[in-house]
Amino acid sequence: MGTKTVMAKEKRTLKTIDFRKYPLPRIRHHTNPNFYLPKSRLKVDLSFYPPVLETVDWSEHFANAQPPNVLDVGCGLGKFLLEYALNFPEDNILGVEVRPFVVQWLQNIIATEGIGNAAVFWYSVANGLGFLESESIDKLFYLFPDPWFKKRHFKRRAFTPDFVRECARVLKPTGRMYIMTDVPQVDEYHREILDATQLLEYRYVDETEWDVPIVTNQEEICRNNQIPYVRMICTKRASS
Repeated sequence: MGTKTVMAKEKRTLKTIDFRKYPLPRIRHHTNPNFYLPKSRLKVDLSFYPPVLETVDWSEHFANAQPPNVLDVGCGLGKFLLEYALNFPEDNILGVEVRPFVVQWLQNIIATEGIGNAAVFWYSVANGLGFLESESIDKLFYLFPDPWFKKRHFKRRAFTPDFVRECARVLKPTGRMYIMTDVPQVDEYHREILDATQLLEYRYVDETEWDVPIVTNQEEICRNNQIPYVRMICTKRASS
């Protein structure tokens, strides 16, 4: 049986969440622009800003009291995160999201459904990933990030040299970073950062090589509307 057939079979049998039970509150697509910047660079002292985490008691977030080994950066409305947790119960998956009301909504679903291997933090990755141990992550997902098309908004893009350095630090030697985007300019931007940092090797893959059967909200939209998108898998260079 070919890989494509196997993946199709897995998709038919995936566990899912009935989101009809959880009406989505009215949420702005973006939030305070300062949330996309490191707290150290802010010119004003914001009383309402994502906590800058240094240490975490993982027993408060995961049923097995172990740290996460899977990270979903910018988890959005969480379809991918929740379905990953349901279908890979041996993993602990942590989502980070900059919009607080989305985080509260997802935390309610996790608690109500009793999903003990998923957690979501209100956090801005512009402040690094210092609360995660080095070489602790098997899979790191960065899927369909906000494109921030205007040049003056590029500073809000999470994918920076500092972010790539942090990703390389937290990935296990055999870990993988998974990237998807449907915006060619963003794909080019990612390659420029990866080429400049020289910490992660990358390659484009098709569906047969993308070994995670969970589909994101945006990927569903792309498939349904025949919008092209690219998949990239990154691995650590030996020297990183």
